[in-house]
Order: sequence, then C-alpha cells, then structure tokens
Amino acid sequence: QVQLVESGGGLVQAGGSLRLSCAASERTFSRYAMGWFRQAPGKEREFVAGTGVSGRTTYYADSVKGRFTISRDNAKNTVDLQMNSMKPEDTAVYYCAASPRGGVVPRSLTDYGSWGQGIQVTVSS
Repeated sequence: QVQLVESGGGLVQAGGSLRLSCAASERTFSRYAMGWFRQAPGKEREFVAGTGVSGRTTYYADSVKGRFTISRDNAKNTVDLQMNSMKPEDTAVYYCAASPRGGVVPRSLTDYGSWGQGIQVTVSS
C-alpha cells in the first residue's frame, strides 16, 4: 500500500481559495492514478477529482468543475488540489487516495486501495 499524508486544509471564507497537498511515500508513485474525495458530516464519501498516472488526464465531479484543479508531480511524489471560488458546501474532510488502475481515471471508492488520514476543510459563509 501507498502511505499518503494530506496537508493544507483549514478555514476559508466563501469565495476564497485553499490548496491541498498529498505526499506519497512510494517509489512507484508514478504507476498510481490519484484521486481526491471528500466526506461531509452525515453524507457519504464522494469523488472530487482524479488524475491518471502521467497527470495529463483529469476528471472532476460536476460540483467542482471549473473551480478545482488537480495536479501531480511524479518527481516529488505529490498530488495537489487547488480549490478556488469555494462555497460553504465544499466543507468536508478531504481524502487523498491512490489507485493501481490504469486507463480511465477511476472515480469509484472501490477503485482506490490506499487512503490518507483526511484533512478538514471548512468554508464559512
């Protein structure tokens, strides 16, 4: 399994920005598709954004499309999530995840076998 550690969460006002980062302790990081998920209180964990092994292919949930950007640096074993124009409904615990699947960017929770511990993001209105 890949060890993943998220950083960069916190409190931001509506309309503001935050950047999450996920560091992976895995020499074969570039073989994994990477994703960000989130879970709000009382709700199921949901897919937010994902990127293929090279970073050229990305996919976003409709709720964040045009506001969030996922990017990865295979030389540094990191994947980031830039969040702009944030809304109160973006408030959740955000999780970084790694999937050994190739091809189409995986979007299902069951496609991901390694997870970070999660980091809180709170957007105030």
